[in-house]
Amino acid sequence: MPYRDDLNRWLVVRLLANMQRVVVARFRTQSDADGYLQVIQRLIPDGKFLVVFDGDTKSEVCKDCR
Repeated sequence: MPYRDDLNRWLVVRLLANMQRVVVARFRTQSDADGYLQVIQRLIPDGKFLVVFDGDTKSEVCKDCR
């Protein structure tokens, strides 16, 4: 994981069909991510979005799973 991704730990994720997800944006603070979530929900009202914290710090568990 690049150092830049270590700084931006709050993610806005779009939930798709069949348990799939796409990372839409990364933020340093939860309040920034929440603000972006409000804007994107207004722009795409039918989309399902979620703010999550990326707590996985260089996990060696399963690199093929990502």
